[in-house]
Order: sequence, then C-alpha cells, then structure tokens
Amino acid sequence: MTPQAQQTQHQQQALLPGVKNTIAVASGKGGVGKSTVAVNLAVALAKEGHSVGLIDADVYGPSAPLMLGINKKPVVDNQKLIPLEAHGIKVMSIGFLVDEEQAMIWRGPMASGAVRQFMSDVEWGDLEYIIFDLPPGTGDIQLTLVQSIPLTGAIIVTTPQDIALADARKGLRMFERVNVPVFGIVENMSYYICTSCGHREEIFSYGGGKRSAEKLGTEFLGEIPLYTKIREGGDTGKPIVVLEPDSEHSKQFIEIARNLHVEVKKYNETRPEGRGGDIVIDV
Repeated sequence: MTPQAQQTQHQQQALLPGVKNTIAVASGKGGVGKSTVAVNLAVALAKEGHSVGLIDADVYGPSAPLMLGINKKPVVDNQKLIPLEAHGIKVMSIGFLVDEEQAMIWRGPMASGAVRQFMSDVEWGDLEYIIFDLPPGTGDIQLTLVQSIPLTGAIIVTTPQDIALADARKGLRMFERVNVPVFGIVENMSYYICTSCGHREEIFSYGGGKRSAEKLGTEFLGEIPLYTKIREGGDTGKPIVVLEPDSEHSKQFIEIARNLHVEVKKYNETRPEGRGGDIVIDV
C-alpha cells in the first residue's frame, strides 16, 4: 500500500472506528427511488439481525426524517450528537437540524463537510453497517463525498428505462474511478401487478438492470415493483418492510439485503489493503 493510501485508510478508519461496513446507495440521476431503496434496505438489514445506521447524505433534499417518521432533534452528549432511532436503525440527517422548509444553499465543500461531521461528530457506537443515502448524479459533490467518506462499497439504483440505465452506468464508472467497489445494481419500478386482476405489466420496459449488471461485471441484487404502499410508507414514515412485513414487496427488499450481505462478506474475505477514495480526480 502506498503512503498516500495508508494515510487515507487511517483517516477514514478514525472517522467511524466502530463501524464494520459502509455502503453508499447511489444513482446516476434523480427520481429513481434511491432514498426509498436506502431506507428500506437499512431497515431490512436490521430485520435480518444486523446493527445498522443510516446517514442521509443528500443534504439538499433530505428525506430520511419523513420516510422514517422522525420529527425530533438529536441531543448532544459528551460533545457528540446522539443519532435518532426508528424501526431498529440509527439515523442522522441535516433534516433533523434545520427547518423542513429551509433551502440548503451551500456549495459543494460545505455540503460534503456537513456529511463528514455526521461521521466525526456523531456517536454511532459499534455497527455492522452504515448506509449512506448519497445525492443523485456524478458531479463534484458526489466525487468529494466518495473520496472523503470511508466506503466499503456501493450499490446503484436505477429504473428500467434506457436513459436511467445510461446514467446508472455513469454512476458505476464514477465509483470505479475512485477505487470503490460496486456490489451490485437494484432495479426499482421494475414492473406493476394489477391489484384487481393480478396482471403483470412492464410499464418502463423490463430486465435492463439485470442486463446492465451482466455487461458491467457486477451483481444484480434484485428488482422492486411499482406499488402504492411503498410510496405511502415513505410519506407516512413507515417503510414497506415495516408497514407490510409479510408482503411480496417487503420480501424483495429482504432478498436485496441478503444478497448485499453475501457480496460484502465475500469482499471482506478477499479485500485489498486499501479502501475507497485513494485516487484523486480533478474536476
């Protein structure tokens, strides 16, 4: 390992000393349900018996407070913020600290600095996973974040349309450039099943996420259908894996969580010495 890589590793480990795995949930574009996947994935991992935290890193559009039904502010103990808890996971979001209608008019370094404080200034304790809900896209903010936060790896959320898949591929290439492994692709809004007749309809085409995963040499972690209760759960603070834990839709999230855990376990058994963020990119 190079001296620069060693320094990066030590800095990253110092931020979250008690956390075993840090997973970024990312998307090449907005509107694909990235936050829905991040929240339900975090809760699904917790239901599988893992200790889990969630960092809402989308500081311009924080959604964790609404989607998890949290309307309190964190307290400070021993000069550190204590993360709030809901549905078995620990959570931190800029939405807990500002008015819900306040616009975050920040440049990139301020936004990434806030996310860094969510690691250094929060008492996370010992966790098996922290899930980062990243902002959409592949711009300066995303690059700054993935180079400064201690990522074990990432997953990419997409929808079946060609335009979304093209952006998802760009997101995957971004992580490759900064030496962060991508554990797989999740296809959201994959299909719709009529609640009256049971007919399955591929509204946005079908199978693009799986084909992209095969083409890009990563895993296809699973597909999530369009379902009204998934949207309602996000609006009412009850993720679908809590709202309807025995439904087929919840089982999809549980299966994705299990698939992710398998990929992380395999990676940790053979992981290189360095961690993500070793490569510096000029933008």
